[in-house]
Amino acid sequence: MCGIFGYVGPGDAVSIVINGLKKLEYRGYDSAGIAGVKNGQLKYAKEVGKLSVLEKEVQDQGLRFDIAIGHTRWATHGVPTKINAHPHLDTNHTLAVVHNGIIENHESLRSALKQKGVKFVSDTDTEVVAHLIASFYQGDLLEAFRQTVGLLKGAFAIAVVHKDFPDRILVTANQCPLVVGVGNNEAFIASDSHALAKHTREVFFISDAEIAVVTADKVEVFDAKHEPISKELMTLAYEAESIEKGSYAHFTLKEIHEQPQAIRNAMGSRFVEEYGSVTFEELKFDINDLIGVQRILILGCGSSYHAGLLGSYMLEDLARIPTQVEIASEFRYRNPIVKSGTLIIAISQSGETADTIAAVKEVRAKGTKVLAICNVQGSTLTRESDGCIFLRAGPEIGVCSTKGFTTQVVVLALLTVLLARMRHMSKQEGQDFLHHLQKLPDQVQQVLNNSAQFEKLAKKYANYDSAFFIGRRYMFPTSLEGALKLKEISYINSSGYAAGEMKHGPIALLNPKCPVFALCANKTTFSKLESNLREVKSRGSPLVAIAEEGLNHLGGIPDDIIRVPETIDELEPILVTVATQLLAYYIANERGADIDQPRNLAKSVTVE
Repeated sequence: MCGIFGYVGPGDAVSIVINGLKKLEYRGYDSAGIAGVKNGQLKYAKEVGKLSVLEKEVQDQGLRFDIAIGHTRWATHGVPTKINAHPHLDTNHTLAVVHNGIIENHESLRSALKQKGVKFVSDTDTEVVAHLIASFYQGDLLEAFRQTVGLLKGAFAIAVVHKDFPDRILVTANQCPLVVGVGNNEAFIASDSHALAKHTREVFFISDAEIAVVTADKVEVFDAKHEPISKELMTLAYEAESIEKGSYAHFTLKEIHEQPQAIRNAMGSRFVEEYGSVTFEELKFDINDLIGVQRILILGCGSSYHAGLLGSYMLEDLARIPTQVEIASEFRYRNPIVKSGTLIIAISQSGETADTIAAVKEVRAKGTKVLAICNVQGSTLTRESDGCIFLRAGPEIGVCSTKGFTTQVVVLALLTVLLARMRHMSKQEGQDFLHHLQKLPDQVQQVLNNSAQFEKLAKKYANYDSAFFIGRRYMFPTSLEGALKLKEISYINSSGYAAGEMKHGPIALLNPKCPVFALCANKTTFSKLESNLREVKSRGSPLVAIAEEGLNHLGGIPDDIIRVPETIDELEPILVTVATQLLAYYIANERGADIDQPRNLAKSVTVE
């Protein structure tokens, strides 16, 4: 959840690291710091609050470094204070450490160090790492680092600099993302490859238990047995400009408006219209593995879980394959039964969601193949899975998932056609489905073109503190996603419900101060939903319907109606979701919320 950035090379290390940290602000943080070496001395600065506060302190101190590491911290162990902020130093200020993740055995390590006379100044688990390295150090920094890493338990990414080694950064990672970027006689480290796009596109990821010694002209990597290994460089697929806001007020709004192109990218070169079928060039699964699938299990968290629910509906409706969807954070502790013939689909936009990765490791240990659906090249999930279908959505910086979610649903729709055509779906049925899919980008653009309506409605509904989203069939998972978007960026206590469940308790909460957003864009169940709308209206709740163009059977029930283009039930969730994204964005903007960096949230949930 925190951010790490480091630099070694001839450039201005201070400005490069601080600007790198700015690219990681979207991950969420409450304090920030920087440390480096100059003229054989270790210097540092750290502050509570935004990077602008740290930047001023660095300028006031006149700090200059030949090599530097920086960090943005989201408090876990210890409250947000200057003392608890990273970097953390040893007693004699010879070295500095930045760390993402959690050291699970920090208490026992702390006790052992205290018995040796070490005095701690912070409440963090990270300070243990600094003191451990110092306790082992006898002139060989790499050996001291190795001994320290061997004692640590948990998920972590760590970087360290030492005053005696002004030309190198030592790094390691375990179940936590860390990427090394290689430039022209310079090198970078970061917790997210997006932060490197301005400097280099040639990168490699540190795998579990690996240690790297990063210098300007070379990078040495060692495996868990301390043997030197070679890492193959990969080229990032995006440009630096793709992670800039441009003319948009927020990354979230930019990414909402990028969805037509993101959907085109997700579909591009992946279907053969002549045969009504789908192909994924990057998917190396044997055809017999897919034909033999008897059951599917989908794992995900948050928006990815909601996308998985929609995928399960499509897979059962069209491919006729029994499909189960599990929240990864629950599934990993259940000692699950996974029978032969089961395909596991793990979904994560970032590919670094800790619970999803842990669940994947659990099922792979049982000998089951895992297919990842992910947006980030080289991420942990892609490395832990047997195959991956990439979203091609481009970098998603806003904390709330927008184009990540809709492209997940598109990829799941394509996968459904692939599996269905291997079974009973006819060529004509496949062609019909793909025809509707091809129309989606332009239809999403139609929704976006009506932004003025959403901005107007936001002024009307921004002052409520609770809300419901309701829907049936495909609109039920869509209501969960709509409610999540509203609550996470506007802080309105919104809940998504299957419309038929309202009578089983939630209807008690309806009143004139609790609006209901009814997702009416499912043809199969609309007649049933209509009675739910009347129930809501009779309780005095303001009612907003999101319905297809041409649906004229609402009978004057809603207070407001949002229209979306007509498509098949399986794909309507994408259009309705774009509408709920716009609604959430403008309501949050009206309430003055921090839209790109909502409180208490981070983009990549890399710890439990």
